[in-house]
Amino acid sequence: MHVLATAGHVDHGKSTLVRALTGMEPDRWAEERRRGMTIDLGFAWTTTPKGATVAFVDVPGHERFVPNMLAGVGPVPAALIVVAADEGWMPQSAEHLAALNALDVRHGLLVITRSDLAAPEDATAQARAQLAGTTLSGAEAVPVSAPTGEGMDHLKAAIDRLVDKLPTPGSEAPVRLWIDRAFTIKGAGTVVTGTLGAGAVRVGDELQLGSETVRVRGLQTLGEARTEVAAVSRIAINLRGTDKDRAARGNALLTPGRFRLTDLIDVRIHGDATKELPATLTLHIGSSAVPARVRPLGHDTARLRLSHPLPLRLGDRALLRDPGRRHIAGGVTVLDVAPPGLSRRGAAAARAADLADETGLPSLTAELRRRLIVKRDDLTTMGVPIDRAPVAGQWFADPGHWAALAERLPQEVARHKAEHPLEPGIPLEALRHRMELPDRALVEALVKPPLAIRSGRVTTAAPQGIPPELTQAIDRAFAGKGPFTAPEAYDLADHGLGARQLAAAVRAGLLVQLAPAVVLRAGAPERAVKELRKISQPFTLSEARKALDTTRRVAVPLLEFLDKRGLTTRQEDDRRIISPNADLQ
Repeated sequence: MHVLATAGHVDHGKSTLVRALTGMEPDRWAEERRRGMTIDLGFAWTTTPKGATVAFVDVPGHERFVPNMLAGVGPVPAALIVVAADEGWMPQSAEHLAALNALDVRHGLLVITRSDLAAPEDATAQARAQLAGTTLSGAEAVPVSAPTGEGMDHLKAAIDRLVDKLPTPGSEAPVRLWIDRAFTIKGAGTVVTGTLGAGAVRVGDELQLGSETVRVRGLQTLGEARTEVAAVSRIAINLRGTDKDRAARGNALLTPGRFRLTDLIDVRIHGDATKELPATLTLHIGSSAVPARVRPLGHDTARLRLSHPLPLRLGDRALLRDPGRRHIAGGVTVLDVAPPGLSRRGAAAARAADLADETGLPSLTAELRRRLIVKRDDLTTMGVPIDRAPVAGQWFADPGHWAALAERLPQEVARHKAEHPLEPGIPLEALRHRMELPDRALVEALVKPPLAIRSGRVTTAAPQGIPPELTQAIDRAFAGKGPFTAPEAYDLADHGLGARQLAAAVRAGLLVQLAPAVVLRAGAPERAVKELRKISQPFTLSEARKALDTTRRVAVPLLEFLDKRGLTTRQEDDRRIISPNADLQ
């Protein structure tokens, strides 16, 4: 399916055109039909001569209903710009075009209606002059008369050519369905409609609506019930678990965990200079219209404080409108959905410099350069594609910053040693604070020989009474192995670690003996408890083995070791739980 919106001045024949194309009545409300004008959004659909299904969002043309018009145009990738031959270009034609240009709509047709009432050439020339320099400057022009049918076949062929050029939606993309209607059906409950621009929705799916989770009870598209609907589509969703007041126009149904709700964004404005903007404007995106306080940063960058959070991503396109002057200030490209504070003097100018070269295209390299260290979930909700492995756990780091941290860490360890000569190394948590890192896992990942982690501390010295050769042999034996992978006896022997050497290493706290032929590095039991806390309780031996990514040879004695230390409790059915008093320090 392809979805097109109408645009144009009031009473220029938009609804009549849609009616002639589809044979359907787009104006749903009796008040609209009585007054002969579209007040709210209308919907209709048809099949083109080449077999494409095209749905039309018919928007109001009257200046009082521009917010309704923007709610319909916002999620739609293409538009029919309608100009009456007998009236030509009019004020709302200009505002609708400004909105399409601000939203970066690049696909459309110029439809000259009422060609039976006046020659279309003058209106076409006027419209082409207005479209020049906008995103729709190359739109094909088609003169028609809906009442007589003249030119309608040419228009249908032009629509086929238009939809052939539309970009293919991402079927695997997360869902963000901006709601444009919400109502209640007796016996079914809340139903919402919108234009699904990417992804797919299935019956039974759980979606995020604000802070709540709702379930898809039923789906319809083009009046037919479906079990699954993929983009691009006009879609109606019967929701379980909410009422229509919570699902009002301007809200969005989201794939859980894939969008960030934010009320503070940094943007680039394509239009009026930021110094000319009033303090408050209305931000339109999708079907949402939200008051926003404007803080200029640079000549074309600003910080917007929204009246309530919206699900926004890097690169989102929106527009700013001044409802008092009925003026579109310009398009908006979202550059940052989690911007830093601006509390210091000169911070706004510095921020403008930081944003000067930003395009809004999501880039992992750019975000890491900007944030230095960031978690996978934060990158995902920003819409940043991930094309590399994390440096530790779920953490990603800018390569240059990570290298600098690796160089600094030994210096911090040495400084602590000089300040506390009697301590056997610096505690991991203290080192984390010194390095200003958000997670101990990052510290652990930075520790490289000759540094080592022993009993929760980072030190450069080998344990007292243990020769450096033994420490080096242990490092070689465990090199490249996971934290819960125990080298085989022959592998230990190949590295010079016989029974006597292993016993000495256990006494010194370098290794933990789980069974006669099973040893792990010190700290492995505590780390195992940390990992096992993350899985469902109680857990089986098999579930623990999978969570720790280890073998039965290690998992059995490791769990027995944890039982003996009181870190886990074994139940009558042989399943275990992490003990409430487990000490991970």
